Amino acid sequence: MKDRSKSEKSNHIKEPFGRLDADIALHDKLLKYCRLGHGDIWEDSQSGHRVGVLDATNPEHLYRIISSDKPSLLINDPPYNVVVGNANTSSLSKQALSDYINFSKCWVKNCISVIGENAHFYIWLGADVRDNFQPLPDFMIMMREITELTSRNFITLRNQRGYGTQKNWMWVRQELLYYIKGKPDFTVVYTDIPKILRGYYKEVNGKRTENMERSKSENIRPGNVWVDIQQVFYRMEENVPGCYAQKPLKAIERLVLSSSREGDIILDCFAHSGTTLIAGERLKRRVLTFDVDPVFAEITIRRLEHYRKTGRTGWQYNNPFPEIH
Repeated sequence: MKDRSKSEKSNHIKEPFGRLDADIALHDKLLKYCRLGHGDIWEDSQSGHRVGVLDATNPEHLYRIISSDKPSLLINDPPYNVVVGNANTSSLSKQALSDYINFSKCWVKNCISVIGENAHFYIWLGADVRDNFQPLPDFMIMMREITELTSRNFITLRNQRGYGTQKNWMWVRQELLYYIKGKPDFTVVYTDIPKILRGYYKEVNGKRTENMERSKSENIRPGNVWVDIQQVFYRMEENVPGCYAQKPLKAIERLVLSSSREGDIILDCFAHSGTTLIAGERLKRRVLTFDVDPVFAEITIRRLEHYRKTGRTGWQYNNPFPEIH
């Protein structure tokens, strides 16, 4: 009997389980394998990273994980309060917009109270097309009241794989808000963003040339629309099964390289799949991160251990919890 073709085999590849924030039974099953409980903090003896099971709305929790450190870079990917799901998937719960904005104002102010005088502040945020694009617009209005921060940019990450739909334009964007406190340093990082704009012509020495032809640089400086970063999915090495919509490592590393230096401290109050921790480990920054959920805090620690042991940035479609099948 001949082996199945590569395409046939690929149809049988799938993640070991679904999203952990929607599967309550599986989530509860994993709790007994978590080394941290609510209020606990794990400290890495090798690089000084810290991972906790803490609440960003509790100022005492922020002071505990920060200690005497002063982060100069904050990268936060809070819950979006966006209903996710359709006829084939379970939708996540959604709170009243006013409650979400109060939650957001609380954790933002707590972060401001513990960071340095000069700091970068990045916030990933979603927009629910079925609810007037909330919470993005009201969140941005709320941030106008936070006088300690100055708005700097509105970055769009253009996914190379989109969220398909038959009755709308394909959703291929993720939004990133950029603020600063004080006057932090910014490093221009040249990237391999492709030159996608063609058709701008100019006559040079009597010859009509196209802009791609005239460009001599292989790399370009990124703007506020990133078109070279792949949305994380199960076939990628960095994929962490069970972590829905995890942020691409390449995107986080771009923020780290542009907005911090080696040895700096990064704060991430919504660890989720642990991407900020991996970026900090790879780029020699110290990361202080936590999640209110012990399962995601455990995944964050395991991902660091897995990276150090194997050199791999995630599990692809393998199981981060080999204790269960």
